[in-house]
Amino acid sequence: MDKYGDWLIMGIVGVLLAIWLYGAFYRWLHAPANMNRVKLGKGGKIADGDANVALLEKNGYRVVSGKHVIPIPIDVDETPLGNGTRMYIDYIAESSDELTYIVKTARERMPMDWTASGVRDRLLVYSLLLPDCAGVLYVDGQEGRIRKITFHIAD
Repeated sequence: MDKYGDWLIMGIVGVLLAIWLYGAFYRWLHAPANMNRVKLGKGGKIADGDANVALLEKNGYRVVSGKHVIPIPIDVDETPLGNGTRMYIDYIAESSDELTYIVKTARERMPMDWTASGVRDRLLVYSLLLPDCAGVLYVDGQEGRIRKITFHIAD
């Protein structure tokens, strides 16, 4: 009887292992090609006395890292377009419930157009670059205001 019991347990373990391997392969096969392609490093230093950082901390956010520069090479007709371009993320912050947010700060020379298309044009790209983040925080240290922007993209 022990001989058949051992074979039965090994068969069950083998079937469970095959199901698990099939599931992992299926998820890998159906994941987008460039999913989570952008990985952020440590980021720049956080400046002491920054009004934006103080405002975030006052409202319950913890600033995890400073400025990030994301280089983006561009090809036009398979020819590099200069040195490409760069995107800047001002800060990465975490909320008290451990959600991660991308932080963009207000700039005097680039005022935000608070229409749906204006917010989309300026901030959607950050949510698409880092899909694991909960959203974008737009911080205006001069006005003392934080706006939380989340994009709900239908599947």
